[in-house]
Formats: sequence, structure tokens, C-alpha cells
Amino acid sequence: MIANDGLSPPLKNNDRIGQNGWMPTKWGRNVIKKIFHLILVTMLASVAMAQDVSMRADHPDEYVVVKGDTLWDISGKFLEKPWQWPSIWQANPQIANPHLIYPGDRLSLVYIDGQPRLLINADNRTVKLSPEGRRTSNDAIAPIEWDAIKSFVKNVRVFLPEDLEGLPYVVANENSRILAGETDLTYVRGISGRAGQDFAIVRLRNIYYDDDGVMVRAENREYGTHNPVRLEYPGTIWSATGNWRTLNPPVLGYEYWDVAVARLMKEGDPAVMEIQGGRTEVKEGDFVLPLDDYVSPPQFMPHAMNPIPEGLKVISLTQTTYGSGHYQMVAINGGKNQGVELGHVFSAFREGQEVQDNVKKPGTSLAAFKDENQGKVKLPDQYSGHILVYRVFDEVSYAMIMDGDRPVREFDILKNPNETL
Repeated sequence: MIANDGLSPPLKNNDRIGQNGWMPTKWGRNVIKKIFHLILVTMLASVAMAQDVSMRADHPDEYVVVKGDTLWDISGKFLEKPWQWPSIWQANPQIANPHLIYPGDRLSLVYIDGQPRLLINADNRTVKLSPEGRRTSNDAIAPIEWDAIKSFVKNVRVFLPEDLEGLPYVVANENSRILAGETDLTYVRGISGRAGQDFAIVRLRNIYYDDDGVMVRAENREYGTHNPVRLEYPGTIWSATGNWRTLNPPVLGYEYWDVAVARLMKEGDPAVMEIQGGRTEVKEGDFVLPLDDYVSPPQFMPHAMNPIPEGLKVISLTQTTYGSGHYQMVAINGGKNQGVELGHVFSAFREGQEVQDNVKKPGTSLAAFKDENQGKVKLPDQYSGHILVYRVFDEVSYAMIMDGDRPVREFDILKNPNETL
């Protein structure tokens, strides 16, 4: 007992009697202080959470969803920070699936206990649909513009080294051609399937490896360009037509891109396949896999990751070498094993440079001559833009650039999306 309830006798030796009844001891008073402190912190946290939701000054009170809308776009109509959508979302509990929004739904902005909330079909408690008009998750609006990313989302896969053992591979092309294109025949070993079945032909694009505890990306030199030293994997890698070799430094993942679709024409070893088309020609050593049937879940919502693992950063740009802009793709060095989820939003920051304070301690000064670190100043990190995660693997995830002040670059540091300075 820490205070008198008017009925119970003291139960602890630490309790004592005051002039006006049971009074708390010093120990009891400390406990009371802690309880009040906890209540106060909880209240302040609730207020801070409400204050953190930044509504647009020109937000509508109602909005009717139309075909072609995305969740990010709709969020941006109400919020200055679209990833705060879950903080104001309060779907009508009578709706069969409150996570999905469809064209024709009416969103209403209301305030509940002083906090902004978005309701869906607020005055239409029962939604009746005819059999012909029944809605499915495939009809719901997408979080982001699916057409802008689907070719990349469905054309990239990340494998662990052990995943590559035993995969079917191209052993040769028709007429010993180095490259084979649409309608050409190619020959594959180790494939299991039926005639008429389509498969994806994939090729190594990037290698993710552990460089003294830091994930680093290396490019596959077979893509036809001479790679800078920093983009070369310093060890030897797996080849479909070779054997496993010593992987040092350790490989964390192989990124493969679909290069073509091929149809199995005749089973055997090797099997005969006809190339149906693709982004580039097929060559010896390419792997053959089932078609990627990945479909982005329609119900994921943009949201912030909290906390963010230390060292999370952009490690790869897609189809560019200097910087990426709106709706371009990047890879980050975190996946399921680091807690990264579909829909996580990050702010990308360019790490601040270290410069010499030439005003107070110029590089030519005696102090700088004695100690090269004298007068060194690290400038603040510089905000680049926001990225939204749309596909997650074990150690690597892929994200789309949604907005920003400057191009997102390789090695940009990832922070909470609320940070932009």
C-alpha cells in the first residue's frame, strides 16, 4: 500500500500514520511521482502525436475517389506528409475490408476528440453490391502508380548463394549464336516442365556482399561496360556453367533481372525453348526460372519505420549512375531481417562533407600541420527526397522515389520521413 484508502490497515513496515490518516512513506511518494510522471508522459506523447499530423491548409472536407487515384495521391490531398495516412485513417467498421478504397468511395474529414480522422462512406453504413458489381481487392486503388513500377517489380529477384544450386540454365543457342532474340531457339539443361509452358530467362545484374560488416553492391561486368574498381566484386562468383568457388568476401545476395520470356517446345536434356520476346537477347549461362507472379498487395499503406536500423542507406540506383529522380527505383541495404516492411517511407540524405575551417584554423596553420584533424568540420547531412518501399527480400529492399529537393544518390543515408533538414 502506498496511500490510505480509508478502509485497509497498513500492510508494510514502510507505511506510516499521519495526522490526517494513512500517509505515504518516502518510498510511497516516489512511486506516486513515477506514476504521475508516466501519466504525464503518456498524455504529452498523445498530444505530440496529434500535433505531428500536418494537415494541408487547402485540404478538402470530402473527396470522392476516382479511377486512377493512388493512395499516395489521396493522402497528399489531405496531408502535408502522405505517409501519416494511418494516423488519420478510420474506416467505417461496416465495410467488409476497411483497408481497401475503391473508385466511388467518399472520404470525409471529421474531428474526433479534437483529432483529424478520415471516414469512408460515413453516412452509408451498409454497402450492397449486385453480383455483377462485386468488388475485389484487385479493383481497389493502388498505394502508388502500379504501371510506373510493375515492369521492374516483376523483373527483379534476389537470391541467396545457395538458392542458385541446381537451377536450369542456357547451355547454348541455335546455330551457336552468342545472342538469341525473339523466335530464336535456345537450349536449356535441368529444366522440368511441359511443352507450351512459358518461363523467365534471367541474368545476374548486381552482387551484394559483406565488406567488413557493411553491405556493398557490385555490378556484374557481363553487362558490357567496364566497371569502376569500387563497383567490382573483389572475389569470384558463381557461374551456371561452372562450379562453386570460394566467395570472399561473403556474398549476401545475387540480384537477377528477367531478360526474356521463353516457351518450352520440347522436353529433354537439353530441352528446346523458343524465345517469345524480352528486354534483351539470351546468352549462354543465363538461368531459367518460373515466371514471376508477384503481385503487390493492394492494402499496404505508406508509413514510417520506427526505429530505423543504424547504417540503413541507398546502395544501388536503377539504370542510372549519378542520381535518380521521381518514380525511379533504388535498392536499400535492409530487408525482412532488418525489419523493413512494404510501405515503409524514408527520407534520403546525402551525407555531409567534411571541410576545413579556413576561417579559424586554415589548413596552412601550424596546428593543422601538427594534426591534420585540426579545424575539420562535418557539414550537416543534406536532404535528397522521400522513398517508398514496394518490394522486400531478406537482406535487400527496393523503393520508389516519391518526391524530393535533389536527386537521390548511391550511399544516401535513410532517416525518418519527417526529417527534411
